[in-house]
Amino acid sequence: MKKTAQNAAGGRRGMVFVISAPSGTGKTTLINAVRSRFPFLEQSVSCTTRRPRTGEKNGRDYFFLTDEEFQSRIDGDYFFEWAEVYGHRYGTPKEGIVRRVAAGNYVICSLDVQGALAVKDLLPDDAVLIFVLPPSIMALKQRLTGRALDDNAAIERRLDEARTEIRRYVHYDYVVVNDELEHAAALLGSILSAEIHCSKRWNAEIIENMIS
Repeated sequence: MKKTAQNAAGGRRGMVFVISAPSGTGKTTLINAVRSRFPFLEQSVSCTTRRPRTGEKNGRDYFFLTDEEFQSRIDGDYFFEWAEVYGHRYGTPKEGIVRRVAAGNYVICSLDVQGALAVKDLLPDDAVLIFVLPPSIMALKQRLTGRALDDNAAIERRLDEARTEIRRYVHYDYVVVNDELEHAAALLGSILSAEIHCSKRWNAEIIENMIS
């Protein structure tokens, strides 16, 4: 039987795990690895105006929108945060995360620093922020170059942005270095497990029912 967030968590309050990392650090691969270990985790899907990359699917990786569609959602207060990154707009829908957490579910999502801090402001008691670091800037440059998605000028811009993002790690609850996928996934999984089983997540009524 497939686990759900509710029966896996024993009825405790839901929460959202926000993963941030510079572009090229491997956060998507890391999130997928962790979700395979925690099948009850639900993934929040963001919206973007950039074009899909090879292998990406609409509704799974992102909701790919036109500029007009994205602007319409901004005007309708659809996002609790949105930002322009490298010439494209990204936005995180409010309703999905808030509704799932309120229902006692566990959500994982990938957001930039601005978006992560917005989630923390919205759900201060139910959001855990985790920053994923590359082993080094040189390693990050090698990964970006190996992807062959950007020219040299774009890669240098991404590296400059990465330095700025990394310096904001102090706003996060945890830091994980993605030097090797299995090791980083194990560390991230340990963080999720500890937070899910933290005593503050338990409802006093559930405890009383257990001992009565």
